[in-house]
Amino acid sequence: MPLGMADSFAVAYSRTIRVGRVGWPDRREAHGMPIYMDRHELAGTTAEEAAQAHLKDLAIQDRYGVKFLTYWFDETRGTAFCLVQSPDKETANRVHREAHGGVAQTMVEVVELSAVEAFLGRACDPKPPARDRPAAMDPGFRAVMFTDIVGSTEMTARLGDRRSVEIVRAHDALVRRALAGHGGREVKHTGDGIMASFADTTAAVACARAILEAFAEFNRSSAEPIRVRIGLHAGEPVEDSNDLFGATVQMAARLCQAAEPETIVASREVRALSADAAGWVALGEARLKGFPGPVPLFRVAERHG
Repeated sequence: MPLGMADSFAVAYSRTIRVGRVGWPDRREAHGMPIYMDRHELAGTTAEEAAQAHLKDLAIQDRYGVKFLTYWFDETRGTAFCLVQSPDKETANRVHREAHGGVAQTMVEVVELSAVEAFLGRACDPKPPARDRPAAMDPGFRAVMFTDIVGSTEMTARLGDRRSVEIVRAHDALVRRALAGHGGREVKHTGDGIMASFADTTAAVACARAILEAFAEFNRSSAEPIRVRIGLHAGEPVEDSNDLFGATVQMAARLCQAAEPETIVASREVRALSADAAGWVALGEARLKGFPGPVPLFRVAERHG
């Protein structure tokens, strides 16, 4: 992804999440209220206690004219994230305060429910599990992947629009096949690549490696090889940002930008969370646009045998 294109995408992404004029359709109109995602610090809280707090929110929500749609709870990291329709942030927190006292530390507006669905897979409470099965608690933590066709601008100038569109379609088909095989969810098409999310970081790494292998196989019999690069980062729905997965998306895009053709570059977070046995190559630290300090980079090693 060329630098200018990455910057343009970042602007478009932020506008999509906050304003609702690019990409996903706006679903607020059916309810007439903004939608918020909030973040709670709940170290030491159990999944059962988090579930009870959600039920307490539901019990009094009508009194304040709000609707708590669902929540995610990460017991390991001690965080919870609520999705709520409310007239404003203050009213949503007022319900939390009266219901159980656990007010949110951070809250961002998310205009499109479909953006939440794309990243997290749902925008409402899941169906209750069978009686003999324990409920699985989704922590909301996601790995984000970017793919990028290397030299796409030059390719279009050389091949023309029609042939270039065929190349992009081939890229999309190979990437989507790998996503389907590794539990990935396509979030957005970037023009010359795809952004996807994964609930499992190890699956994200395996998918990225499968993508490179698929393109290597494709290129052996193609008159016009497609060279791709991939970036991987992982994070929470709401961090120090005004966007849903904003910092995670920005980092994954920059890592993709930093990757050499036909390689995968991942963050320290992905390296630490992945159980992939392929091995890793430390690339040292780099300064990435939009991030204050140097960022450690890791390349996913090729699979042997």
